[in-house]
Amino acid sequence: MTTALIVIDLQRGMFDPAQPAHDGEAVLARVAALLARARAAGVPVLHVRHDGGAGDPLQRDTPGWTIHPAVAPMGVEPVIDKDRSSAFHGTGLHERLQAGGIGRLVIAGMQTEFCIDTTCRAAHDLGYAVALVADGHTTFDTPDLSAAQVVAHHNRTLRNGGFAELADAAAVVL
Repeated sequence: MTTALIVIDLQRGMFDPAQPAHDGEAVLARVAALLARARAAGVPVLHVRHDGGAGDPLQRDTPGWTIHPAVAPMGVEPVIDKDRSSAFHGTGLHERLQAGGIGRLVIAGMQTEFCIDTTCRAAHDLGYAVALVADGHTTFDTPDLSAAQVVAHHNRTLRNGGFAELADAAAVVL
């Protein structure tokens, strides 16, 4: 089964020092290392970029909208633009993956409880085998839960619900 690495919403606007993402710099480093492994192995890499709309830190064509330089696309790696939590909704991602014969997705990025969760579930519903990088996605603290709790909860829920297998970045099979 052909695998692709999908890197979701690791954009400059998600890395505001005033509101740091949980383990943000370490997540960037782990995803960068995973990208290097994927590129060396010839595994297709696709980047997903979110447009949050006017006034949002991820507003299209603003500095925050650009992909973080630590994980920036190289060569012909496609960038899929979206304006919803799902990387599949209205983006052509599914068709692109089908055309490439992709059956398994390794997913990493931001934001755990929104775009990571929704994309894992949508990919599963479309018939993909999904591997979520357990230490390769992150989010922010909320009034109710710490970011670490959100990440742990979604890792457990997506695994136990059958939506994704889990592996740490260093152990992901590409």
